Amino acid sequence: MRSFDVITFDCYGTLIDWEAGIVEAFRKASTTDGVRLDPAAVLQTLFDARPAAERPYQSYREILTAAAQRVGQRLGWPISRERAAFLAESLADWPPFPDTNHALRRLNQAGCALGILSNVDDDLLAATRRCLEAEFSLLVTAEQVRSYKPASGHFNAAREQVGARRWLHAAQSYFHDVVPAVAHGISIAWINHKGEQPNEATRANYEFQNLTELTDWLADSREIGDRG
Repeated sequence: MRSFDVITFDCYGTLIDWEAGIVEAFRKASTTDGVRLDPAAVLQTLFDARPAAERPYQSYREILTAAAQRVGQRLGWPISRERAAFLAESLADWPPFPDTNHALRRLNQAGCALGILSNVDDDLLAATRRCLEAEFSLLVTAEQVRSYKPASGHFNAAREQVGARRWLHAAQSYFHDVVPAVAHGISIAWINHKGEQPNEATRANYEFQNLTELTDWLADSREIGDRG
C-alpha cells in the first residue's frame, strides 16, 4: 500500500453517479405528471444555484426539495413542495459508478480504513450505504457538522478521527473537495470522471479518471489482488 492508512471519499459524484440518479428521478416524476423534461436542462438548472456553504444551514433533504421545485418552475413544470420531495426520496436509488464497489472491496480486503465525507443528512447517507459493498469506519455528514463543503467542518471533524494515521481523500468536485483539502494540508486524489480542466490555481496531489485507476495505483500485486 502506498503510504496511506485511511482513504476517505466524497460520495455523490465520486462513488455514486448522482447525475444519472437525478435525471432518472426527474424523468419518472415528470412523466407521471405528463411532462417531458430535457435531461441536460434539468442538470444545468439544478446546478445553477448558489453553493449551500454560502447560505444558512438547512438539511440536505430541504435543499433537494427546494431545488426540485426550482427546476420544475424554470422548466415549465410547476410543482408543490410536497410533490418536489420526490428528489430526496429518490436518493437511495441513485446508482454507484460501475467500478465503485469493486474498488471499495479491494481496498477493504487490503486492510484500508475507509470513510465518507458527504454533504448530506445522516439518513440519506445511510440509505445510499446499502448499495455500497464496503465497511466504512469514518462517516462525516453535513448534518453532523452543520455546514457544507467546501467549509472546514467536514475536514476538521475527519482529522480528529484520523489522528496520526496517513490520510488520502478522494473526490470528484474540485470546488467542494480538492481546493479545501489542499488548504487543510490533506493529500487529495481528484477523481476526474468528466475529463475536466480545473479553473482554480490549486492543484490536486494526484489525478485519476476513475476509482479503478486510483485503486490500481494504491495497490501492488502482493497487497491488493484483483479478488472480485
